[in-house]
Amino acid sequence: MVEVVEDREWLGDDKRDGGEEAEDKRLSATEYVFRNTEVPSWKEQLTVRSMVTSLVLSLVFNFIVCKLNLTTGVIPSLNVAAGLLAFSIIKFWTTALHRMGFIVQPFTRQENTVVQTCVVASSGIAFSSGTASYLLGMIPRIADQAEVGNTPNNVKDLSIGWMMGFLFVVSFVGLFSIVLFRGMMVLKFKLTYPSGTATAYLINSFHTPKGARLAKKQVSMLFKSFSFSFVFAAFQWFFAGGDDCGFASFPTFGLQAYAKRFYFDFSSTYVGVGMLCPAMINISLLFGAVISWGIMWPLIEAKKGIWYSADIPASSLHGIQGYRVFLAIAMILGDGLFHFVIMIITTTVSLMKRKSESRSAGNSTNEGEDYDENIRTEYFVKDSIPKWVGVGGYAALAVVSIIVVPLIFHPLKWYHILVAYAIAPVLAFCNAYGCGLTDWSLASNYGKVAILVFSSWVGLNNGGVLAGLASCGVMMSIVSTASDLMQDFKTGYLTLASPRAMFFSQVMGTAMGCVMTPLVFWIFYKAYPIGDPNGSYPAPYALMYRGIALLGVEGFGSLPKHCLALAVGFFVGAIVINVLTEVLKKYETKYRIYRFIPNPMCMAIPFYLGGYFAIDMCVGSLILFFWHRASKQKAKDFGPAVASGLICGESLWGIPAAILALAGVNAPLCMKFVKS
Repeated sequence: MVEVVEDREWLGDDKRDGGEEAEDKRLSATEYVFRNTEVPSWKEQLTVRSMVTSLVLSLVFNFIVCKLNLTTGVIPSLNVAAGLLAFSIIKFWTTALHRMGFIVQPFTRQENTVVQTCVVASSGIAFSSGTASYLLGMIPRIADQAEVGNTPNNVKDLSIGWMMGFLFVVSFVGLFSIVLFRGMMVLKFKLTYPSGTATAYLINSFHTPKGARLAKKQVSMLFKSFSFSFVFAAFQWFFAGGDDCGFASFPTFGLQAYAKRFYFDFSSTYVGVGMLCPAMINISLLFGAVISWGIMWPLIEAKKGIWYSADIPASSLHGIQGYRVFLAIAMILGDGLFHFVIMIITTTVSLMKRKSESRSAGNSTNEGEDYDENIRTEYFVKDSIPKWVGVGGYAALAVVSIIVVPLIFHPLKWYHILVAYAIAPVLAFCNAYGCGLTDWSLASNYGKVAILVFSSWVGLNNGGVLAGLASCGVMMSIVSTASDLMQDFKTGYLTLASPRAMFFSQVMGTAMGCVMTPLVFWIFYKAYPIGDPNGSYPAPYALMYRGIALLGVEGFGSLPKHCLALAVGFFVGAIVINVLTEVLKKYETKYRIYRFIPNPMCMAIPFYLGGYFAIDMCVGSLILFFWHRASKQKAKDFGPAVASGLICGESLWGIPAAILALAGVNAPLCMKFVKS
């Protein structure tokens, strides 16, 4: 922003007359800083180097998201890391070639945005693909834990072939369902899309002289924390040569607390995740762990032989595991239902309000008064996407899905898919609109509703469990990619990236994700016992999603004694907590007490897993808190970079670790603690 300051000083007091306000507004505009920088055409924004960089970063981020999915399912926003890494890689490449005497195309913020969009689209598939939730919930190993519904027509073995085919069929539909609404969402409604806006400001700042210097320092911090995390993860591996061995099984608070899953497992990944997540999210996770593993489960286990049979294995849903899973499901459904209803109400009220405001305003506008808005609107409408692309693309993909999906999942019939695709555009619009208002994507909640509806419709004897899980994938993929695309359009609007280039980048990223996600998941799937609640990769959502499907086909008749009453209580409790939070947000402004109310969805996750990862994440929050106390600006500038490095380093060690496991190479040592 050096140029802006110099220009304002050059004006002097004697120049600041009647047009002072308009001139000041123009000079302080973001686009004024870039007034001498040429904006490349949409084809020039899609360069070979941007696609190669996207491919490399997509592979890295797919490993990160896959590992997070299979451990706890808590995934922070990775937009900042994607934008920063894209900037550092291409900037290094162009600078090196320039010094060697080659003439290279200048690296622009538009190209930076294209890479970030492609990478986030690819890693988004790793989340919506269901490799740690609805797809994994189909396998016999998870069905064995659920016991009920473990029949041939309700289970399906995973394979790379049909997983890729399914993802290619369903993952692109959401892009075409929402692309026609980009002008309405961004220009007419002026939705904020907080994550997309924050990413745009980050990219804009990188490409100013001051921002480039700061970005270099951030990259340096990122690679330092990355190196530490990678080396420390490799060091830990040498001591993990058996069950319950190594730093990951360190009884930090004693063996009794360790038995209740309270310990610090030295995971730099989740320390980094804790630094990126809001503190209240981390506290909510720890609070849920204390309530469940510290209070409820010991009390229920004391009723063993009374509430449930003493002969039932601990992993059975008819024993203590049933309380852990279904109480967590109840809280997740309660929280999801509340936000689903609130989102519909918020969207409806906001649309009605905007319609009323447009009528009262008539044709009078203030266009032309804002320098940034004029420039951005000009470039945003310049490369329009024809309507026939959106309508034709959606119709063609819908027809393909109606034919192909029933061939992959036999319990689903063509009319089930037809109904799903008939209502999906409405839900995609609601999710994209609500995401623009609140920054919350409720894709997983729409997926859970689809599970209940379609599993009940098909029935247990006709493969309702498998049908419900598959329909979740269809619905979740559509609404998730729709909100992601609109976030990216907002980012592109604020960085002058062409909508056409953004759309192609999203398509390319989605295609990369459809190929990479099954391949990356397959490495973990073959190397480790995925889905084992006591293993390194418990994949908690797999059993939970299957449990929701069982509720759809069977009702509550198969639950252990008093489990239904407790589940109803926690379902209502989740709604009450959310209502209280919303009421305090609306009427209590002085002390903002609502900030200290725990999040029900986050409280539910440790019900199944325990508190070890919540402790890691709280350590991340503590590091960031003390860093803020020591130097607020440095913590703000470098905190996300350090956190991203911690996540990337340990996650990437998963690649050689998985290869070693596949090759049958075990760690040479076992560090284990036992009672004296």
